[in-house]
Amino acid sequence: MRKVDPAKHAAKRQAILDAAVGCFAEKGFEKTTTADICRAAGISSGSLFHYFPTKRAVFVAIFAEDGERTAGFLAEAAKAEDPLAALFDVVDRLSADVAEPILVRLVLEVAAQAARDEEFAALIRRNEAATRDGLQVLVQRAADAGLIDASIPPLSAANWITALMDALISRANMDPELDVAAERAMLKVILTRFLRPDSAVSAPGGAQMPQTGGISPE
Repeated sequence: MRKVDPAKHAAKRQAILDAAVGCFAEKGFEKTTTADICRAAGISSGSLFHYFPTKRAVFVAIFAEDGERTAGFLAEAAKAEDPLAALFDVVDRLSADVAEPILVRLVLEVAAQAARDEEFAALIRRNEAATRDGLQVLVQRAADAGLIDASIPPLSAANWITALMDALISRANMDPELDVAAERAMLKVILTRFLRPDSAVSAPGGAQMPQTGGISPE
C-alpha cells in the first residue's frame, strides 16, 4: 500500500479550499458546482471527492479551518507581554480580510448559507464566540495592567470591537471604491479613544455610565 505524505495531502487539500473560495465568492454556494471547483483547482472530480465528499463539505471546511487559525493566533496573543499591543495586532489581522474583495464577497454568502443550514450556522456562531472570547481576554488583561479604562466591561468591549469590524466589512461590500487602508487606520483610532484610560466615563447628558460585568473603575 502506498503511504500518504501528510504534508502533500494537507497542501493539496488547502489548494482545493483556496480555489473553492474564489468560486463561492464569485458564483455563490448554490450556483457553484463541484465541476467549477475542480476546474479552478486543476483537479479531477475523483481527486476532489477523495478529499471532500460533497460541495457542502468544502464550504464548511473553509470556515472550520478559518476558525482554527483564528483560535491559534488568539491563543498566542493571550500570552503576549503587552496585551494592548496584542489586542491591536489581533484587530489588524481580523480586519485584513477587508482588503481582499473576494473574501469580502464571501461574507455575504456566509450569511445566506447560514440562514439555510443550521449546522453551518452553529459553526459560524462558535467561531464568532471564540473570537469574542479571545478579545475579551485581551481587554481584561489590558485593563488589569492599567493600559485601558478598567470601567469598560470586557465583554461589552469585545462585542463592540467585533461590531466595528463587521461594519467595516459591510461598508467594503457596499462601496468597492472604499479606501480600506484608511478605514482600517481609522478603526484603530476609534478603538484607541474608546479604550483609553479616563477617570470617568459619562453617558450623553452627563449621566454616569452603569458599571457591569464585575468591573470597577480605577
